[in-house]
Amino acid sequence: MIVVTGGAGFIGSNIVHGLNAAGRDDIVIVDSLRHARKHLNLTSARFVDYFDKDEFLDALPGLEPLEAVFHQGACAVTTEQDGRYMMRTNYTFSRNLLHACLRRRIPFIYASSAAVYGVGNQPFREADNEKPLNIYGFSKLAFDQHVRDILPRSDSPVVGLRYFNVYGPRESHKGDMASVIYKMFTQHQSGEPVALFQGSENFLRDFIHVSDVVKVNLHFLETRKSGIYNCGTGLIRSFQELGELVARRLGGVGIKAIQMPPGLEKQYQRYTCSDNSTLRASGYALGFVSLDEGISSYIDVLEDNPS
Repeated sequence: MIVVTGGAGFIGSNIVHGLNAAGRDDIVIVDSLRHARKHLNLTSARFVDYFDKDEFLDALPGLEPLEAVFHQGACAVTTEQDGRYMMRTNYTFSRNLLHACLRRRIPFIYASSAAVYGVGNQPFREADNEKPLNIYGFSKLAFDQHVRDILPRSDSPVVGLRYFNVYGPRESHKGDMASVIYKMFTQHQSGEPVALFQGSENFLRDFIHVSDVVKVNLHFLETRKSGIYNCGTGLIRSFQELGELVARRLGGVGIKAIQMPPGLEKQYQRYTCSDNSTLRASGYALGFVSLDEGISSYIDVLEDNPS
């Protein structure tokens, strides 16, 4: 069996569907369905069991045999200001789950984030510029640091993947944390022009389609390597370019500039780009979906099923 925590969420549900496509149905999903509409992400998915996050650690010893855990569950609200909640959810739960897996030598592949990096203007390497701008990034870095400490003593693979700007199907439940592409689409559906922060021509990000994130995760399931790796394309595009691509795909809709909220300004990463040298050294040789292709195919999906 394979466990996917956060299995009803954005990246987790895509991993579930990716495993299904690879012929794996022996999947245990862990999540919290307090927001019930997340269940739509698992429409047509095949799995054998489901546990609520709060009951899973107690249930884990009874699950046999376990081949791997994909730990994708987290609080991903980057503007969250309750530091105790963030650390309990993203650090303490992750640490407890990791050590439960280590005791049974179960491979552990988990979601980290490019939010661990601070301000920069060069591609981020895994050990450099780790200066998170918000508590979300700090919670992810704290767990990465713990993993670095235990890796030399681990008898089973442990992999952290630092996701850059992920977009694609099954993110509609995320609200304010959904990708800019999804937000632009919903603005267009409401008859509004797509909105970009003022200065977006200078905000450069590494946008990666969720299908590529799934491929990277499955790569590490197969290779049984350990370590912390960036998970981005290694290419940057401005938010202005992204807005123009979306507007063009939607039929030349208008773009309006809006002011960045004052509370966001100090914790906003104006540049992210993945240095993929460590990922490539792990043997990952596949290419990445281009932003132009990814936006077009994603909007096709959204037009077929806007919810």
